Amino acid sequence: MRALCLWLSLVAVVVPAPAFAASFAEELAAQLRLGAGSAVTEEDSDALAALERFYRDRALRPVWVSEERASERASQLAALLANADVDGLDPEDYGVAAIDSLLGATRPDLLAQLEVRLSLGLIGFATHLGQGRTAPNISDPKLYIFRDEVDRAAVIAAAADAPDLAALVDGYRPQTPRYDRLKAALADYRDLAAAEGWTAIPAGRALKPGMTDPRVALLRDRLRLWGDLEDDNDLARTGGDPSLYDDAMFEAVKWMQYRHGLEQDGVVGPKTLAALNVPVETRIEQMILNLERRRWMPDDFGQRYVFVNLADFYLKVVDEPKTILDMRVVVGKPYHRTPVFSETMKYIVINPFWNVPPSIARRELLPKIQQDVNYLAENNFTLFSDWTSGAKIVDPAAVDWTGVTGKSFRFKMRQGSGDGNALGRIKFMFPNRFNVYLHDTPAKALFAEPVRSFSHGCIRVQDPPALAEAVLALTEGWSRERIEQTIESGKRTIVTLAQSLPVHISYLTSWVNKDGSVHFRGDIYKRDATLADAILGPRATRIAQ
Repeated sequence: MRALCLWLSLVAVVVPAPAFAASFAEELAAQLRLGAGSAVTEEDSDALAALERFYRDRALRPVWVSEERASERASQLAALLANADVDGLDPEDYGVAAIDSLLGATRPDLLAQLEVRLSLGLIGFATHLGQGRTAPNISDPKLYIFRDEVDRAAVIAAAADAPDLAALVDGYRPQTPRYDRLKAALADYRDLAAAEGWTAIPAGRALKPGMTDPRVALLRDRLRLWGDLEDDNDLARTGGDPSLYDDAMFEAVKWMQYRHGLEQDGVVGPKTLAALNVPVETRIEQMILNLERRRWMPDDFGQRYVFVNLADFYLKVVDEPKTILDMRVVVGKPYHRTPVFSETMKYIVINPFWNVPPSIARRELLPKIQQDVNYLAENNFTLFSDWTSGAKIVDPAAVDWTGVTGKSFRFKMRQGSGDGNALGRIKFMFPNRFNVYLHDTPAKALFAEPVRSFSHGCIRVQDPPALAEAVLALTEGWSRERIEQTIESGKRTIVTLAQSLPVHISYLTSWVNKDGSVHFRGDIYKRDATLADAILGPRATRIAQ
């Protein structure tokens, strides 16, 4: 759990009059049993159990009620809960309407209900800030993220003595500027929504530099609204014609395309137009979903680490606070989704061979062998009798391939190192149960594609020697020159990292860079839709991107 300050200053508690105190204590005990009159979820049941122990240990003395009325701290907490939407959370999940209706109460039964509702609301809010609204693997079984759990009993115990409730709540938020930047962008986009968002740009021929088209004026307004096009002397450059697609517009469109993960050609074709016309409500929802993903993540990724965003098809190597290398990657196809998880890179292999996974051998290579038995030799494959350590090499010509089926296939195939090897010249190993790793590829043309989901689940990297240089920077004797020489030797070589390197494989469809640029990406694995169902339910926009 994220470290919280230990609150040393105690808040003075004004003890209600004896008759009121006895009546309040009786009502409070009843409300704890009944759940304060609200529909009790499983999450509330856990919180109520923690509250029962807490209030029993303090002889049913209140935290939020004093002098037979709601205290000032009760109003402070109510305001914090009502403001939960700034974090992309729903204040009604914390009972703010009911709390507001009870703040002026004076009857013991109503004040007891207020006491319990405020405590439940605080525990729920702190829990959601600290670990998210749902467990990652509940929203998607392919998410192997193990979040830190918030101690509900510790929340209310800290609140009882906290001199500053706002600071207490803030301690449960992700303590990282990555979260803060996205939260600030969410506020900006909500302002845009309050101002009625933006008007869709009509379909038509592609908009290109030098063209004059009435839709360019709409495009110009949109780029200004989003901050992609500066206002200063904008129309002066066009002679006052807002419908002229000038050079400044060309650069602004390329920047907009960069922020949306599109090909940066400066042309407003179908894909760019579709991104321009995504409603503001959908963008707000994307930010809310990705704030949830940030709450699942650790605040500290490590001093040096590799970060892969599957939805962005990009990898970066970070030595905090700087990104020292970034490059394009190819990730798993939608039906071979790369999982989300973190592990530690321990070694790299230069000039690796490739043990073909049985599923690929059966489904993809067997039909090619049955068409031409020379396929194996021509592609540098060795055939083994099975997967045991004592397996023997088998001559493919001695096998009756017509009788081999996917079900009866028992052979092991190994592709030797070389330029044609499916893993290329380097693979980067962070041992994990998914058998996923980073590796080179002979299929270099795929890196030119804007949407790069072509693999069977492993992650192909654009510039393996540069990545090897970065990950071996702390391993003595492994300069870029030596890496290149080892590749040229063709000899299979294992290099152990002097310091293991965290690798974080993530899935983010919205984030804000340090320069303030707001980014959005497509939902290639439909994980946004799955998460929206889990945490928003009927509140999700259901607007396809």
